[in-house]
Amino acid sequence: MNDPKSIPQRRSTGIRKVARSLWYTAPGQVEIRQAPLAQPGGGLALVRTLYSGISRGTERLVSQGLVAEGERERMRAPMQEGQFPFPVKYGYCAVGVVEAGPESHRGKTVFCLHPHQDHFLAPVSALTIVPERIPARRATLTANMETALNGLWDSGVGPADRVVVVGAGVLGLLVAYLSAGIPRTDVTVIDVAEARRPIVESLGARFVPASQASTLADVGADIVFHTSVTSAGLDTAIACAGFEGTIVEMSWYGDTDVPVKLGGAFHSQRLKLVSSQVGHVSAGRRPRWDYARRKEAAIRLLDDARLDALVAEEISFDAAPVELPRILAPGAGGLAPVIKYTG
Repeated sequence: MNDPKSIPQRRSTGIRKVARSLWYTAPGQVEIRQAPLAQPGGGLALVRTLYSGISRGTERLVSQGLVAEGERERMRAPMQEGQFPFPVKYGYCAVGVVEAGPESHRGKTVFCLHPHQDHFLAPVSALTIVPERIPARRATLTANMETALNGLWDSGVGPADRVVVVGAGVLGLLVAYLSAGIPRTDVTVIDVAEARRPIVESLGARFVPASQASTLADVGADIVFHTSVTSAGLDTAIACAGFEGTIVEMSWYGDTDVPVKLGGAFHSQRLKLVSSQVGHVSAGRRPRWDYARRKEAAIRLLDDARLDALVAEEISFDAAPVELPRILAPGAGGLAPVIKYTG
């Protein structure tokens, strides 16, 4: 790898000719690579990254080369480079400041579905301006909030419903947060990690340890969201649903086969198992909502300081090749980590 100090830069304008980015190169291996960066123009903006969020679930599968062959095209990030399984430049939760481009965006903090990179060029149409009252660090949750919002639309949850969320990762917590904001909903979150209780309760929901989930079997939830990415969690979600209730499956398993218990009362209870995936706007909103409108809504929904607790760990960009294999290792826990950029 070349020494970045040896590569000339346009000091007169402050626009770098070289960008550094993270690449997944083999199972559990991450590299910082650099490449020339073109000058902005033709509807492009130059963004200096402040933070980029790490999606533990998706990037864990990417880092291990577990994106199923039949899903590789659908799972491409919008500005991804390389091909699955390796090498690939991946990520979709970048927040930064526009240093050059149209006057309407210059100096603004923006969110972009871009891989982990210190500076990048992107079409202005791909940038969503972050309101000043929302910190850049919290804005890295935008993609997760989009997924949660889409899941609520897919579920049909409404006022006074009994809602259960199985899995208190970032996605599950955002689903619980949105559900608890609907008038008179009764929201319960189930997870194996007792340490998540304070966060769950701060978001307006009730926490139940996974070891006590069977106590909810007679509650008869109207809507159950599953986000734990485990077959045991999915079985728990099915057990919590009431007669003709809906289970919304929001976990992504890559190329892993997932056993699920569809015996017992599944059919006699007339349960509905619904998949929810953010790649398409929920069918009920699709005639009126496009991706840009949904993303703007997701950012506005982050205007709550309680959500800062979901961004739990911060690593430096330079340390990412060492830290990411630890963070994304099979079985590693924790909430949403972010990469912090300097300069």
